[in-house]
Amino acid sequence: MKKYSFLFLSLVYLTLSCSGSKSVTMNNENTSKTPFVWEGANIYFLLTDRFYNGDTSNDVNFNRTKTPGKLRGFEGGDIIGITKKIESGYFEKLGINAIWLTPIVEQIHDGVDEGTGLSYGFHGYWAKDWTALDPNFGTKEDLAKLVKKAHEKGIRIILDGVINHTGPVTPEDPVWPSDWVRTGVVCDYKSFENTTMCTLVENLPDVKTESTQNVELPPFLIEKWKKEGRYEKEIASLDEFFKRTNYPRTPKYYIIKWLTDYITEFGIDGYRADTVKHTEEGVWADFKKECDYAFETWKKHHPLQVLDQNPFYTIAEVYGYGISGGQDYDFGDRKVNYFQNGFNSMINFEFKWNAAQNDYEGLFSKYSNALNNDLKGYSVLNYMSSHDDGQPFDANRVKGIEAGTKLLLSPGMSQVYYGDESARSLVIEGTQGDATLRSNMNWEDIQNNPETQKTLLHWQKLGQFRRNHPAVGAGVHKLINPYPYTFSRTFTKGSFTDKVVMGVDLPKGRKELPVGDIFPNGTKLKDTYSNQEVEVIDGKVIIDNDFDIVLLELI
Repeated sequence: MKKYSFLFLSLVYLTLSCSGSKSVTMNNENTSKTPFVWEGANIYFLLTDRFYNGDTSNDVNFNRTKTPGKLRGFEGGDIIGITKKIESGYFEKLGINAIWLTPIVEQIHDGVDEGTGLSYGFHGYWAKDWTALDPNFGTKEDLAKLVKKAHEKGIRIILDGVINHTGPVTPEDPVWPSDWVRTGVVCDYKSFENTTMCTLVENLPDVKTESTQNVELPPFLIEKWKKEGRYEKEIASLDEFFKRTNYPRTPKYYIIKWLTDYITEFGIDGYRADTVKHTEEGVWADFKKECDYAFETWKKHHPLQVLDQNPFYTIAEVYGYGISGGQDYDFGDRKVNYFQNGFNSMINFEFKWNAAQNDYEGLFSKYSNALNNDLKGYSVLNYMSSHDDGQPFDANRVKGIEAGTKLLLSPGMSQVYYGDESARSLVIEGTQGDATLRSNMNWEDIQNNPETQKTLLHWQKLGQFRRNHPAVGAGVHKLINPYPYTFSRTFTKGSFTDKVVMGVDLPKGRKELPVGDIFPNGTKLKDTYSNQEVEVIDGKVIIDNDFDIVLLELI
């Protein structure tokens, strides 16, 4: 794989790039290599259907031929398409070390109109059968190859798990039995109960995750499995799971079993859990327990494919949670700590506001203080735009450089929503609702538009620096100088230490940057943004270029 010239002399880059080869197994004992640190991960979040169409032969299945609302049908993106972009080096150049895919399980076969035009389950959140992949997304063989190719490049795979609800009911998709789901009360979000024991919207059956009653499999699912010739296999697998765990056969445990099977079979590295606050927190504690068991089982059976000794990683989508809430989410009538109920990290819905309202130092110091104190041992996933947030940081895509700088240099985990790096439009004429956020990836702009290429290069430089230095996302932030604005990040894990100095909003041309006590006089450094080498003299470095950002690392 070609390495960009502005980075390949980096010492840490050289050690990290080895982790992409098949022959290297990283572990906690091998501290000479840069460790992968989840708390500082650079995660790429994509809608499987909207990223890249790698196999046009799977574009139409289950007679999904009705005319949908604009961007509300399947557009052709698939697992093969993601794998092709992994193989092309797209994610490596962007500094991505984990990819989060929207759910890929089999969706309802028909479409529904929720008031925004006829929609199919292209987004993946309308499950019909958790045990099968939707053929529009691909096959299990495709998924196995995706994980393999990602792991070969040191990239983790995060799947998206839904336990809270099934897909909507249609003439083709019967409602699950009444001991599995409720279809009545719609959530009003005014209390814990009216957030958890209710449907998110009408015609989105809510799984009775609180149920302690044993339930039988839905008749339609039994019939489906028999028709597909796998009924006996699925039943035997369920029997084995319930015998091992001694769990009752309640709805939540069936779904937990089905989701964790993807870990056991494919060796995925993490789950992003959907609509977490709409179920009791104990569901997620049980889910994490089974995820951990499944991951250890996979590693035991695939010792040569183990990337490192990181445990399985879980990220919660608790809609509305912000880092200022610390470890708690407040329902009004009670607070819940999801970190202590199965989650390593939570999506931070506050970040885009903090990024808009604070200068760099205000933003960076706030996050470093929170993550190294109240949230120590955990993390948050920061984002600028997403698939269902109608108020992104930069809706009109006019602040692509600033968005990249603030997101990728902030403490915490970073979520690059597909197209953030290429100014993919979030305002699509003729769409209704969240469809405007879910346009097809703008590959043509990346090929032909100089402005897009300029933005992409900025995200690539910052992303690679972040990937190569755990200190950026997982380290301790310290202000060195307010003007020119210079700061350091330091990170230590076992015998591994990582130190970097960065500057942003700098004057273009000649600039003198103090490096504090991070690098002693005589230290040779490299600014990876401009590909210039410098030496620390009298506690500072002198750099002369047309950039207003500096990323300093040891040579």
